[in-house]
Amino acid sequence: MGSSRWKVAAAAFLALVGSLLPVDADEHEHTYIDKEEVVLWMNTVGPYHNRQETYKYFSLPFCAGSKKTISHYHETLGEALQGVELEFSGLDIKFKDEVMQTTYCEIDLDKAKRDAFVYAIKNHYWYQMYIDDLPIWGIVGEADENGEDHYLWTYKKLEIGFNGNRIVDVNLTSEGKVRLVPNTRIAMSYSVKWKKSDVKFEDRFDKYLDPSFFQHRIHWFSIFNSFMMVIFLVGLVSMILMRTLRKDYARYSKEEEMDDMDRDLGDEYGWKQVHGDVFRPSSHPLIFSSLIGSGCQIFSVSFIVIVVAMVEDLYTERGSMLSTAIFVYAATSPVNGYFGGSLYAKQGGRRWIKQMFIGAFLIPAMVCGTAFFINFIAIYYHASRAIPFGTMVAVCSICFFVILPLNLVGTILGRNLSGQPNFPCRVNAVPRPIPEKKWFMEPAVIVCLGGILPFGSIFIEMYFIFTSFWAYKIYYVYGFMMLVLVILCIVTVCVTIVCTYFLLNAEDYRWQWTSFLSAASTAVYVYMYSFYYYFFKTKMYGLFQTSFYFGYMAVFSTSLGIMCGAVGYVGTSAFVRKIYTNVKID
Repeated sequence: MGSSRWKVAAAAFLALVGSLLPVDADEHEHTYIDKEEVVLWMNTVGPYHNRQETYKYFSLPFCAGSKKTISHYHETLGEALQGVELEFSGLDIKFKDEVMQTTYCEIDLDKAKRDAFVYAIKNHYWYQMYIDDLPIWGIVGEADENGEDHYLWTYKKLEIGFNGNRIVDVNLTSEGKVRLVPNTRIAMSYSVKWKKSDVKFEDRFDKYLDPSFFQHRIHWFSIFNSFMMVIFLVGLVSMILMRTLRKDYARYSKEEEMDDMDRDLGDEYGWKQVHGDVFRPSSHPLIFSSLIGSGCQIFSVSFIVIVVAMVEDLYTERGSMLSTAIFVYAATSPVNGYFGGSLYAKQGGRRWIKQMFIGAFLIPAMVCGTAFFINFIAIYYHASRAIPFGTMVAVCSICFFVILPLNLVGTILGRNLSGQPNFPCRVNAVPRPIPEKKWFMEPAVIVCLGGILPFGSIFIEMYFIFTSFWAYKIYYVYGFMMLVLVILCIVTVCVTIVCTYFLLNAEDYRWQWTSFLSAASTAVYVYMYSFYYYFFKTKMYGLFQTSFYFGYMAVFSTSLGIMCGAVGYVGTSAFVRKIYTNVKID
């Protein structure tokens, strides 16, 4: 269980700062000596069914222990963005030092505090704590069968497992049920029991994983089903296109042997007839090239992050997945500039600086805009998900001082290395009129239908991904995710190639946007599926959770659509160049 360099640097800085604070325990080394202090951090509390609606633990009228407060610093950007709000519990816990049941504070329960606890119990509030980076969950209280009386759990019974000088297991048992009566004093107590464990330190997070869920028969069947779909689709595309293209090549070769009069009298139809327009620049080339560049970058980020997650156990550190994604996105900005800048130059674009700015800020603006809107709601709710001002400044600094310069480097390289139009066919000065065709060959219809098969290849995996993010599951089967990403790309390319071939055969040369949008329409079906998941698979409620869910699902679906569109366009572009290279035009 390794850790990446930037996390090590952050941990080293925190350790330096921590040396000035009154605490001896080193959570980052995860090693302790006997009687050394072990810190119990209180994180957040919130309704069980709304995982993202979290508040500071002490936003409820809990009381803290008598030990001196220890400040916590956000170690990573991802930790700050995910609403981690660690506060010291004040409990006296020492390594291998058992504590019998001890009262650590008392709550003066007036009417306002009682109402706050009653509201939390009615909404099934859970709280989260950390010991040595191991998460612990507990329930605030419960109501009786009639829902008239409400009870608070007052006794935290901690059982900590150790292996050598490391903590490998933590369990919490809530006891001491006390009825909430106004104008009374409630004593809060805790106990600590240490036990020797055979669990290895590297395997201590295995207890939080759920193999029966992610390795369910349906999961395996969905992967097998998608894999068979890929084999069938690739075989079908290869057979149909190769047979059809072979006939087309034979027909075109026969036409070349005719004299001019016979050729004029013959029927001219098919994809060869648009050779003078097929490489014509797309409409709105600036935004089109920016979308392609952004899609290539998203694909690169997805691939790299999944590979890193397969190698590293990113789920073992708070916010590490999000921090890794932000770091990789910033580092892959030259990919965006290279593909977007080269495509814009090939299509004759001259405002390359504007294109570079749009390409660099297209995805960050979408994500930050959504987060900014949701942040207002989080601030209104006083939720821990409200992004601190310092974190906003850090994100903006990354955009302006890392992403933009790297995007500029990629754009310059793309324009100079592969920005020259080297099409196999000359582009006619006057656009060829597009003949009438049947309704199902119209680009709008092709776009609507193009995303069905790609969505069908991933929608089962979407359920597992949604459940891991919106419910209490830790996603760890990244091998499945990598396989699904490969399947999605293959299916997307095959579908867009077929759609493009039929479009060109109908002598419609508007294939660039059609190939992009037909692949990107997968995102529409994913977003529609998110509605089904919200209403039928979850029990989420409230303005905050609803806006959070649909806001970030829109960001996820749009990013997925841009990635699929770019993959579909790149694959289709290679196919179009190939078929027109092998045809004698003049």
